[in-house]
Amino acid sequence: MLRYTALRAGLFVVSFGVIWGLVYLHILPAGLGKSNLLWVLLLALVVSAPLSYVLLRGARDRASVQISDRVERSRAAYQAKAADEDEADDAARAQSA
Repeated sequence: MLRYTALRAGLFVVSFGVIWGLVYLHILPAGLGKSNLLWVLLLALVVSAPLSYVLLRGARDRASVQISDRVERSRAAYQAKAADEDEADDAARAQSA
């Protein structure tokens, strides 16, 4: 999961750098007044999102499998604890009866 997050952040930084360079070279228009940084940030976000969807598919799938496995282990541990508690409760009720 950390790898996917790092790759996604890296892709955003690269997109930001490329767009900043294109604005600096006047290939892309600059923002209005002092909004140039905001313009570049928003454009980098818009560009990096679909790129990460396509380029990071494998890393995203591996992260998804890790999360799914972790959820299943937690669910199994929770169910095992619940079964233990039910058995202890049933034993306590049987002794008191």
